[in-house]
Amino acid sequence: MIPRLGLIALAFAAFATQASAFELSSPSVSNDKWDAKYLGDKAGCGGKSVSIALAWKDPPAGTRSYALTMFDPDANGGKGFWHWLAWNIPASAKGLAEGAGSKSGKRLPKGTVSGTGGVGRAGYFGPCPPPGSGKHHYVFTLYALGEAKLRTPENPSPEMVSVAAKSQALGEATATYTYGR
Repeated sequence: MIPRLGLIALAFAAFATQASAFELSSPSVSNDKWDAKYLGDKAGCGGKSVSIALAWKDPPAGTRSYALTMFDPDANGGKGFWHWLAWNIPASAKGLAEGAGSKSGKRLPKGTVSGTGGVGRAGYFGPCPPPGSGKHHYVFTLYALGEAKLRTPENPSPEMVSVAAKSQALGEATATYTYGR
């Protein structure tokens, strides 16, 4: 017979192992090495806002959908900037192809919602830090949800999407890449 404290430790270890196994990565970029096509498409950014490819593995048991955010915490004097939001990504997805975050959203898996980020439009907006502002951190967070649809109000702000995803998550995986000009 295992003492009660031992059962709690075993349960925690199993949870920690499951939570740490969920991984998010991109074959498209590495720190500070972004092809120009992935950079922002506003004047002066030099890019085309083609979204990077993302891959994930080992989501928590019971995952029914995903929500994705891309946030730059270094922008706007530390207030941050939302570059990409997508949710209701089906649980069957194992990643998003390069270009899936287009403004039209046509390359996203069926049923996926593309949210409006800081640039004022739906879809991916690539890195575009002001010259001389140092390296910015681009944090991609993938939330594994226990429900098929993220519960949000209509036309949610990026902050609402992030809070809803965190509150409904079974687990989350992050990948952070840097870029500076």
